[in-house]
Amino acid sequence: MTAPNANTASQSPPTGVSTPDANAGLSAPAFSPLYQQIKAQILQSLQNGEWQPGDVIPSEFDLAARFGVSQGTVRKAIDELAADNLLVRKQGKGTFVATHAEQHVQYRFLRLQPDIGTIQSEGPAERHIIWCRRVRATAEIAKLLGLRTAEPLIQVRRVLRFAGVPTICEDIWLPAGPFKGLSVEQLSSHPGAMYRLFESSFGVRMVRAEERIKATTPDPETASLLDVSEQTPLLSVERIAYTYNNAPMELRRALYRTDTHHYKNELN
Repeated sequence: MTAPNANTASQSPPTGVSTPDANAGLSAPAFSPLYQQIKAQILQSLQNGEWQPGDVIPSEFDLAARFGVSQGTVRKAIDELAADNLLVRKQGKGTFVATHAEQHVQYRFLRLQPDIGTIQSEGPAERHIIWCRRVRATAEIAKLLGLRTAEPLIQVRRVLRFAGVPTICEDIWLPAGPFKGLSVEQLSSHPGAMYRLFESSFGVRMVRAEERIKATTPDPETASLLDVSEQTPLLSVERIAYTYNNAPMELRRALYRTDTHHYKNELN
């Protein structure tokens, strides 16, 4: 383990952060670096709503004083949170809680791109809500969302049109408690991305997602909604979106037309 630097060696550990126990047995959990512990503390404050999406967080100097560590330790923690798209640094303005309201992140989770031009050049997607209804969680969906079987859910089905062409058909399942009151009218009238609505109206921020992709063909109802034949190859994308603390908050199953679009991902 790397020895602490001169700025942190004489400082007490931040409140609520564990310290290594010299007498701990081999079964004790591994001690995490100090900046990782500060990252966890900041993440806890985000999860608790101390700073809302779009808010500026305290300066590195103030956070260092709050946690009893060096500014360098705080800076490293913030760097990781920025890399995770949870915080955004703005030159000369400070560090802000990331928000889905910002234009450059509105398509962060949408990987379908037009073969010609960009998703922005196509203009805003036209959203048609087929239904928004309460259902009970099946055993499969309950497991994916960390719920009990038969717990109440909200299920949304919608079609997205790009340049007037029906391109994506989505089924979305959300735990009913955090999204109480969600309606067809609210979904239809909201001008921005759905995750922006979740953030602004329900206090739920999706911070990361996992996807599984397969090739498939549509059932008759989906074929009709997407204006394709039942033999048309489509891209099936299943996404689980998580809020803070890796809590699953949405299951989304979508079918994508790929005759004029393609799935794009950047690997680093």
